Amino acid sequence: MKKYLLSIPFLAILACLLWATPFAAIKIGLKYTTPLNFAGIRFFISGLLILPFIPEFRTKLRTLSPKSWKLIIQVALLQTTFLYGLFYTGINYLPGALGAMLIGAQPLFAAIMAHLMMKNDKMTLSKVSSILLGMLGVCIISLGRADFILTTTIPLGVGILVLNNIVGSMGNVIVARDTRDIPPRILASFSMILGGLMLILISIPVEHPKWEIHPNEYYYALGWLAIVSAMAITIWFGLLGREGVKVSNLNTWKFIIPIFGACISWLVLPNENPDLISILGMTVIAISLLMLNYFNKKKTKN
Repeated sequence: MKKYLLSIPFLAILACLLWATPFAAIKIGLKYTTPLNFAGIRFFISGLLILPFIPEFRTKLRTLSPKSWKLIIQVALLQTTFLYGLFYTGINYLPGALGAMLIGAQPLFAAIMAHLMMKNDKMTLSKVSSILLGMLGVCIISLGRADFILTTTIPLGVGILVLNNIVGSMGNVIVARDTRDIPPRILASFSMILGGLMLILISIPVEHPKWEIHPNEYYYALGWLAIVSAMAITIWFGLLGREGVKVSNLNTWKFIIPIFGACISWLVLPNENPDLISILGMTVIAISLLMLNYFNKKKTKN
């Protein structure tokens, strides 16, 4: 049982389930503050939450070299400051369905960046086929939404979210390739603390946020988002740092995030119900993941 709970599929699915829950909480938080400011506070608190759970914290901190701190800062910029700054900015220029499709394309960008930046993670026909099939499933689910409306801001929003995918993929590669000597919790904690702090500082001249006391629902939403980010990112960085884990394969698990998101909406929101298009899209995603796992197992046996 313990072996199963520590397995890559179980932990990857758990991280994706956690990432699928924040959408309602984000909407609540943005009623009271600005996007970059809210994201910065969220990740700053997330990083602080991890600190008490780092064993031998002071000893590990003293062993970090200047090179390790340089890598932590790089990850903070790519995986927190730039990634979420671009995400919150780009999503405002797009209808939700198109934004969801572009975000859902992240595994393809991860596979491309891994192919370009890593020697042991090259593109194969089976991998590309599985990823494209997964993207088709995301598109089917997204196009089933009613808010797909063409607007003049779409090209700008598409450009920002494409850049967001590239930045996020580069961050994943750097974590997998260069940070194996840094404990995952140290990396997750300080990258979020530093990245969140930079987002807060950027938000001050850009967004002019109001610093005031908000209703309780704001703090409930902020607390849940901070906990989710602390858990999911720590799990993800730990998986990226494992020996033999490939960035391209791991990121394909992110295709299940829209599945979890839709199921949570059906359970929580009164006006949301299962529909044929969403179920079709989920089936396509499930087939793509089964295909990829089959090809990976076949390659391992060979």
